[in-house]
Amino acid sequence: MTNIALLGLGVVGGGVAEVISQNNDTIARKTGEHINIKYILDLRDFPDHPLGGRVVHDINTILADPEVTVVAEMMGGSHPAYDYTRAALEAGKHVVTSNKEVVATFGAELLRIAKEHHVRYLFEASVGGGIPVIRPISSCLAANELTEVDGILNGTTNYILTQMIQASKSFEEALAEAQQKGYAERNPAADVEGIDSCRKICILSALAFGKLFSPNGVHTEGITAITGEDVANAEAYGGVIKLIGRTGLVDPSDPASGVFMLVAPHVIPHDNPLSGVDDVFNSILVRGNAVGDVMFYGRGAGNLPTASAVVSDIIDIIAHKDAEIFVPDWTSVSADELVAQQTLPYAFLVRVRIDATYDAACEQIRSVYPGVEILTNSDAYASVLSFVTPQTTESELKDALSTIGEAVSLIRIMPE
Repeated sequence: MTNIALLGLGVVGGGVAEVISQNNDTIARKTGEHINIKYILDLRDFPDHPLGGRVVHDINTILADPEVTVVAEMMGGSHPAYDYTRAALEAGKHVVTSNKEVVATFGAELLRIAKEHHVRYLFEASVGGGIPVIRPISSCLAANELTEVDGILNGTTNYILTQMIQASKSFEEALAEAQQKGYAERNPAADVEGIDSCRKICILSALAFGKLFSPNGVHTEGITAITGEDVANAEAYGGVIKLIGRTGLVDPSDPASGVFMLVAPHVIPHDNPLSGVDDVFNSILVRGNAVGDVMFYGRGAGNLPTASAVVSDIIDIIAHKDAEIFVPDWTSVSADELVAQQTLPYAFLVRVRIDATYDAACEQIRSVYPGVEILTNSDAYASVLSFVTPQTTESELKDALSTIGEAVSLIRIMPE
């Protein structure tokens, strides 16, 4: 029997307790051991919960018990989750977590501490919720030099955009519906402003390239400025708008060319498999130099899908408890070391306000971008013109627009 402790009995922690309770016999058949939840650390008491008698309020109770070999952290936030995780690793206990904020901020340090104390720090649930992606990237794709990772990494924003695309709802209407259905928090800023996706792409980038870039300096845009007109323009172009986290080598053939990373709305052409990922589903596309493109798809959130990933890490620890497991080395670096996103080549879907007639406005744009694809027809023109640029950089585009008119929106088009 393996004794574990849960840090937090909220949505995910409660799901972990439920999965273990329901599937313990199945787990034992696969590992040879049952899992025993010996302690649950929480500020609250749960007198009506079946495991309410195992609740403690002092982390030292767990740290001092040599029978507890695995700690599952599902508290959320940086502190005290980081502090408790570090203490558990230093006490010689394995730690598994769903906490993307801690992994994205402190993952390099915590992996180093785990290695020093011959224990493991696992975080399958921190990126894709219930989608297995961390272990496949680390193990199944280990023969590859990874060159790029792109993903729809947040179910809340994907649900909102799906409603805007398929039901012609405004951002505000779609957000209210997402909150009503429990997909969005009362304060949805971390989701709709791209913060959640940024933490996840930082983790994926570290897996791919061995460097954990600080999320604080990564270029991050959310979806709050996306309008129905943007959605219609994307459809006219032949695509849909998705919030995408991207990281990769600037030159896939040269690892020394530098790493780029950003989170922003992108127009995804219909022939890209990410375009068909709707509602609360997430998808992660990984590109390797041997395997080509591999895509992971599933529910990125929810108590039981996320709990499934947490418990899978616990099972992995049990299954390999007598083995010397490789612990990856990440280097913690500033986002200043990323290649500046303003220099990345993109085509852009642009809306610009021009004080001119339709024909004059079109001519003004064509004088800068000959052969440009203009999406707005003369009947719909009312001082704002939509068009698609040839491949350029954001810096070059903004310089060009300063001679054309006032930029209303700039949305990147996903490269092939």
